[in-house]
Amino acid sequence: MVAIDLNSDLGESYGAWRMGDDAAMLAVVSSANIACGFHAGDPAGIYRTVKAAAPPTAS
Repeated sequence: MVAIDLNSDLGESYGAWRMGDDAAMLAVVSSANIACGFHAGDPAGIYRTVKAAAPPTAS
């Protein structure tokens, strides 16, 4: 069986400038590059995307 890694750049919104729908993309990709080091995006947007991408924590 062949596997394909479907990847997307996410977390690139900046303030009032919304870029894409990160939550919708996370539902279909197998991996994601989340903007880090302020290459794009702002801290709040990056945090939202990282939080959405993280697996649920065990209780």
